[in-house]
Amino acid sequence: MAEKENLEKDEMTKTQESSEEQIEETQDTEAQANAEKQEEVKEELSQEEKLKIELAELKDKHLRLYSEFENYRRRTSKERLDLIKTASEDVLKDIIPVVDDFERAIKASEKEESVETVMEGNLLIYNKLLKILESKGLKPMEDVVGKAFDADQQEAITQVPAPSEEMKGKVIDVIEKGYTLGDKVVRYAKVVIGS
Repeated sequence: MAEKENLEKDEMTKTQESSEEQIEETQDTEAQANAEKQEEVKEELSQEEKLKIELAELKDKHLRLYSEFENYRRRTSKERLDLIKTASEDVLKDIIPVVDDFERAIKASEKEESVETVMEGNLLIYNKLLKILESKGLKPMEDVVGKAFDADQQEAITQVPAPSEEMKGKVIDVIEKGYTLGDKVVRYAKVVIGS
């Protein structure tokens, strides 16, 4: 009997030990699961925090870029307005001496009796003005009398009967010269066309 009791006690002890081991394993498993959950929550929080920080940085970069662009736009608009206001300043500075020459020529022509001298003075001033305008890129169009009418560079004022058959549709006379600035037509030549 004593053996039986000892065997029962041993079995109970073994059962208790295995139960305790199972409980410990279960507790360990639960603790491990809880730890993993906490790590996931921490990772989620840290990932969420990271995203918030990244979003704040991107907002800041966007705001700075937008501000920089607005400053650039204002500056270029101001520069453009200044350029438009002062674009003709160089040309005007160069033309002022020509105006002075005309004033002197008018005073001199009042006392001068020789028409040739007055004409020579006017021609000098005219040539000076043409040189200034040509230096700025303004060029007179070539003489077009006898050439075919070109609507891209000429403006027909009127049509007159052509003096000969071969002059029909061609320029007979130029009323006003045309001028170009680079490749752009500044003033169209006003012409008479033969019909």
